[in-house]
Amino acid sequence: MELSEIVGILEEIAPPELAEEFDIGRIGLTLDLDNDIKRIAVALDPTEYVLERAAQIDADLLITHHTLIFHSVNLISKELAGLLKMALDNGISLYSMHTNYDRAEGGVNDVLARRLGLVDVKDVGMGRVGRIDECSADVFVNHVSKSLNTHLQYVGEKDSIKNVMVFGGSGFKDDFLDIARENNVDAYVSAELKHDVLRNYDDMLLVDATHYATENPAMEELCERLKNMLNIDVEFIDNDPFIGVI
Repeated sequence: MELSEIVGILEEIAPPELAEEFDIGRIGLTLDLDNDIKRIAVALDPTEYVLERAAQIDADLLITHHTLIFHSVNLISKELAGLLKMALDNGISLYSMHTNYDRAEGGVNDVLARRLGLVDVKDVGMGRVGRIDECSADVFVNHVSKSLNTHLQYVGEKDSIKNVMVFGGSGFKDDFLDIARENNVDAYVSAELKHDVLRNYDDMLLVDATHYATENPAMEELCERLKNMLNIDVEFIDNDPFIGVI
């Protein structure tokens, strides 16, 4: 299958125009080898392990959420050179779908809302707001942990949880949290919780379920989606950083 055909399909799934301004020029084909695609690998990050596994299965294209190169490069480090060499030596084109996939229908935040069992879900920018059967904060955080198969940290005094906002990845930012307040949210699920946030938004339960666990499910579902759409092999590569907690 021609690479351009697959790019067209990926752009239908997550139109580039949905991306945040800072993502312009950083998504889409970040390494274009104009190769024939017989096998695709899908992962959250283009790590060394992921690229090695993609090479082992003879993947011709690696689709990730995060791009290999985000900031402008004036000097190529040994690590970056090694990753690029691995992709080039094995004929692996790289494609990234980032904030456009966060916002897209069926993308990161829709999948996260579905994994947590939210109903009556509505878009609020890139995030999603929905509701669950009313429960205690303790029951809710355990539900999140089990649903995403992850450790987590949380803060906030709430007697019960019903209205929930989710935002996959680094969503503990004033703009998004203010949207949560406007929607009378009881709990906000995202990642990378900071000290100033937990002090300034103590009127809701803040649940940090890790960057990986809040975004990875969408890449798993993208893999299955592509398997059903394309007549070629598609494999998901899981590379959880396994952060230790004591």
